[in-house]
Amino acid sequence: MTDLPRKAAARTARLAALPLGYAGRQAVGLGKRLGGKPADAVLTEVQQRTAEQLFRTLGELKGGAMKFGQALSVLESALPEEVTAPYREHLTALQDSAPPMPTATVREQLTTHLGDDWSERLVWLDGAPTAAASIGQVHRARWRDLAVDSEEDRDVAVKVQYPGAGEALMSDLRQIARVARGVAPAFPGIDIKPLVAELQDRAADELDYHLEAEAQAAYAEAFADHPDIVVPAVVAVGTEVLVTEWMDSAYSLAHVIRDGTQEERDHYGELFVRFLFEGPRRTGMLHADPHPGNFRVIPGPDGGLGQLGVLDFGAVARLPQGQLPEAMGRLIRIALDSDEESLVAGLRAEGFIKDRIEVDPALLLAYLAPFVEPADQERFTFTREWMREQFERVNDPRSETFTLATKLNLPSSYLLIHRTWLGAVGLLSQLGASVPFREILEESLPGFAED
Repeated sequence: MTDLPRKAAARTARLAALPLGYAGRQAVGLGKRLGGKPADAVLTEVQQRTAEQLFRTLGELKGGAMKFGQALSVLESALPEEVTAPYREHLTALQDSAPPMPTATVREQLTTHLGDDWSERLVWLDGAPTAAASIGQVHRARWRDLAVDSEEDRDVAVKVQYPGAGEALMSDLRQIARVARGVAPAFPGIDIKPLVAELQDRAADELDYHLEAEAQAAYAEAFADHPDIVVPAVVAVGTEVLVTEWMDSAYSLAHVIRDGTQEERDHYGELFVRFLFEGPRRTGMLHADPHPGNFRVIPGPDGGLGQLGVLDFGAVARLPQGQLPEAMGRLIRIALDSDEESLVAGLRAEGFIKDRIEVDPALLLAYLAPFVEPADQERFTFTREWMREQFERVNDPRSETFTLATKLNLPSSYLLIHRTWLGAVGLLSQLGASVPFREILEESLPGFAED
């Protein structure tokens, strides 16, 4: 299937079939175990076939279905290895690609959103997309600026939204919320409903290419002089078409996750963290979609370690104070100093602990480990094992930290920051990167640096 399915009934039926397919394979697996096949072999086979159906369906439907799959792909490092291994190939494939829409549809979108004369400015358009994602795909092209008397054309990237993407996006997310319980067994330990709710909250912004162009232009200007981070400038924008400068990059961080050397993992992991925290300081906004496909490797002139290119500014948190909250850095510093009394008081003041709710300060410090540990040493090495340990510790109903989590509140102003932090930690754990996290926080996180 190469076109975005339009009819809600057809999309709903395919999504609703996912938990039924999983249940059916479980039944077949039980029959094989009764027939004498080893349980671990049956488990792997069931998971592999589930992965194939789940991510093939999510990728083909695009819209909210693929957006949901991409969100899951960042969190896979938190899952047990025996669960993750069968899915990893499908997850990383979903991070980087999807089936394209027909060329005729692309041209219709360009006419509708750039005008009938679009071909006078886009003097060449590659018929095949260079990338495809949840709500749009990207084509390489050459742009002629008619307002400037110049013979030179420049290479651009043309991002074209799938027709009907908005309707499909919201419909998919509503359906996924309904079938979450059935899909959940394929990803034990991940709470699906809050993930889908947050994707629904962000959907309208991601569909608005004018809003995305505004954010990308601000980032491009802010990082124009940066030696290691590249953000393409905006050239033109329509309601469902976005034209930006072209960025030469053979692959994304998904490739480094699969095949990168340790040197590459450390280098690009550090650049990713620097971008994550420098962005709010330079622009007053937080790039809130940290999945590997959005971060591109630009090799150096000799083919070695180079720059990190950043794409897709549809999911951006516009920070009320024009920066990450000063209290965030201050509370992380207090937790590092193991000042339990000040930590509880600070979290209460920020709304993380409601009035009349009592918590164990020592347990609170343990619960905050994923947010604090990376800043507690000169270089911190993120690993799948560390991520898994943190995830299991706070998601095991038998643990004290799980009980503590039910008492904490996440203020709405921190919701997207929290999700971005967890997604970033998941990406770094997939990379297995060693990063000077503390130094970066001291440079760019308000409230963290010691006086």
